[in-house]
Amino acid sequence: MIRGVRGATTVSGNTEVAIISATEELFAKLIKVNHIQPNSVASVFISTTEDITAAFPAKAMRKFEGWTYVPVMCMQEMPVPNSLKMCVRIMMHVNTDILQKDINHVYLKGATVLRPDLGSLV
Repeated sequence: MIRGVRGATTVSGNTEVAIISATEELFAKLIKVNHIQPNSVASVFISTTEDITAAFPAKAMRKFEGWTYVPVMCMQEMPVPNSLKMCVRIMMHVNTDILQKDINHVYLKGATVLRPDLGSLV
């Protein structure tokens, strides 16, 4: 079965270093707490708010061994008034037998406000 594994973080600035660093941290925590192997991942969607334009956050994923052939797509979030700024979100589609309620979604930095009901192990 395919399950969605979600995560989000905020970026300190619209620079390539800040975007890649924040995304790399989020990605590492998502795969660690959910014990995700690249061969179990169908695809990854990464979205950013419209104020993040200096780099593709998917570039961070390519730093991880074994993730070269996992399909990744970057996109932009809808610019909803008063929504969280400087935010990167990840949605991984993972083949797993884990129940939906047992997936560990990760929200870091300023993105903890997005889903305080889900919490996080990190």
